[in-house]
Amino acid sequence: MNLLDYVVSRWQSLLVNSYQHVSMVVQCIVLATIVGVLVGVAVYRSPAGAAIATALSSAVLTVPSFALFGLLIPVLGLGVAPSVVTLVLYALLPIVRNTIVGLSTVDQPILDAARGIGMSRFGVLTRVELRMAWPAILAGMRVSTQMLMGIAAIAAYAKGPGLGNLIFSGLGQLGGANALNMALAGTVGVIILALLLDALFVLFGRLTTSRGIRG
Repeated sequence: MNLLDYVVSRWQSLLVNSYQHVSMVVQCIVLATIVGVLVGVAVYRSPAGAAIATALSSAVLTVPSFALFGLLIPVLGLGVAPSVVTLVLYALLPIVRNTIVGLSTVDQPILDAARGIGMSRFGVLTRVELRMAWPAILAGMRVSTQMLMGIAAIAAYAKGPGLGNLIFSGLGQLGGANALNMALAGTVGVIILALLLDALFVLFGRLTTSRGIRG
């Protein structure tokens, strides 16, 4: 049985695993964005705070994903919990860094004009600074999403959901019937889903970024 025949014969199972994979990645990106933007907002006015936040989020990336899963499994058990925590931690750096950069590069005359018309500090942050920083934040989300699509496959090591289960099962049965097709289907599926998600981010960015900021 070739790869195409394998996909056609098992399309329902592949669809379920693909949905679980994308769902987990998207939910983790949402969580990481909330945490990352809050951290960025808290530290962007302080060079020392920004450096510390960037360094801490960078430190996570120095830990191999297998090792981080291994450290979390004794604490959180198997399944969704260690998968979500790991993915959120890995997604933080691009979002935190881009939030800090985006907020720090808003032109001072724009901020002065906003204050001059009576905006509060919170109003300036939410209605001016975050809107101006949104393209940078979205770029960080795109980078994190592409990174998580691959790391999410390794979540199968912790019994997490998604296409990683196909990849691990196929590699574990190499030499057996359909083992290679199973691994290839999971791998190609991750690549296709990553490209589709990136295209959706481009569309989302065009819909949520004002023309003036785009260019």
